[in-house]
Amino acid sequence: MGVADLADYPWDAVAPYAQRARAHPDGIVDLSIGSPVDPTPSVVAEALTRATDAHAYPQTVGSPALREAIVDWYARRRNTPGLTPADVLPTIGSKELVALLPLLLGLGAGDAVVHPRAAYPTYEVGARLVGAEPVASDDPAEWPAHTRLVWLNTPGNPDGRVLDAVQLRAAIDRARALGAVLVSDECYAELGWDGLWSTRPIPGILDADVARGDRRGILSVYSLSKQSNLAGYRAAFVAGDPELVARLLTARKHLGLMAPGPVQEAMVAALGDDAHVAAQKELYRRRRDVLKPAVESAGFRIDRSEAGLYLWATEGRDAWESLDRLAGLGILAGPGHFYGAHHPQHIRLSLTATDERIAAAARRLHASA
Repeated sequence: MGVADLADYPWDAVAPYAQRARAHPDGIVDLSIGSPVDPTPSVVAEALTRATDAHAYPQTVGSPALREAIVDWYARRRNTPGLTPADVLPTIGSKELVALLPLLLGLGAGDAVVHPRAAYPTYEVGARLVGAEPVASDDPAEWPAHTRLVWLNTPGNPDGRVLDAVQLRAAIDRARALGAVLVSDECYAELGWDGLWSTRPIPGILDADVARGDRRGILSVYSLSKQSNLAGYRAAFVAGDPELVARLLTARKHLGLMAPGPVQEAMVAALGDDAHVAAQKELYRRRRDVLKPAVESAGFRIDRSEAGLYLWATEGRDAWESLDRLAGLGILAGPGHFYGAHHPQHIRLSLTATDERIAAAARRLHASA
């Protein structure tokens, strides 16, 4: 299978609902894709400006300053001491890594790639691109013997599910028993809302209480798109097993997959400043506190959603019907059909809209109850 054989991009199917939502007298409230709407922090933008003299090729491996910043960030924010610059690697956003990782690891026909049941579709795309078998499963006991790559996503997109340390250790044990690489996509980890995660840091696969210093066969992927409003910068990184990182580095050198030099400098600034991350989280918290009760008042049940950037909701009917109802209110959501075959009655609502648009959505939802 090649790129030309991939299905049409799924978001094209939402266009008629977007058109209907735009016809609302007070305008559309777009809660579908989840693209940040708030400004890039000044500390980051200023670092990018200072780095605009980028006459030389950037390093695929990342500048020494960036690699040190990633190492320091994992120690400070993710309870992961002991990483070295050889254990980390910048990427051009996280989506390209998700899509290309089966290729970069040499997977192909006869291999299985496991991903969550409610999943960002690019995990499956990456498997199909190399002719591997995508397997949707949240239970390590179900992972087949021919599994060679396992994707975790915690907090999850679309469902906001968080895996605790016990669940993460069980995944590591099963992946190692299978001889599979285990990769945890953790880009919403700063956005915990409910239960334990309202007060505790969300654990990651490299957490000292999870990996316990043994990073064999495991990788963590992180993006600055959400926590730092850097979606347009394409700023992300991978960390973990140094042998796997070295393999990825070699492949990425051959393919020319290098983060632009000015973006690397901006990442250094973003990773070194926790204040803007806390401020952005509070913005999302306030928006969530407005939107969540309004969605519930309109007859939807919120499932999981204890962390992350979305509300995972259902009113007990097909997601396309729910999308149509919301489009009539001028609200655009994402259908559960896009996130696998297991949640056809769910919709995903993003918190990435301005305060004014979130308030407008809440008024409409309350009025429809």
